[in-house]
Amino acid sequence: MWDAAREGAADRVSGSQLRAMLVVEEFDGINLRGLAGSLGMILSSASRLCDRLVAAGMLERFPGRTDRREISLHLTGTGRRLLDELRAERRRRLREVLLRMTPAARQALLRGLAEFSEAMTKPESEILTA
Repeated sequence: MWDAAREGAADRVSGSQLRAMLVVEEFDGINLRGLAGSLGMILSSASRLCDRLVAAGMLERFPGRTDRREISLHLTGTGRRLLDELRAERRRRLREVLLRMTPAARQALLRGLAEFSEAMTKPESEILTA
């Protein structure tokens, strides 16, 4: 669903740029080193990625509050709108698929997702003894 929705944004940002935008959205004000670490890339690559996002109007750089040499990263209004559009498209596609399912199948999906969520929160020791 995410990839299908992302196709509409492919002419505006690449997959790696989109991932960077999601990290900046989650950690507003993150510095370049933090972004590089979150994306698993070297600092110079993250810097070039940010340069392209700034040029595209998706990202802004500001001097850090405590250390003016450090740069904090923030999404622009355009960047936020792009992420909102992607999420809306993903919800629309998901809704279409769910409407094609029978009510019983949707209930089974809900039960399965609830069990999946519960299993994720179980300590490993409970799983090994079950």
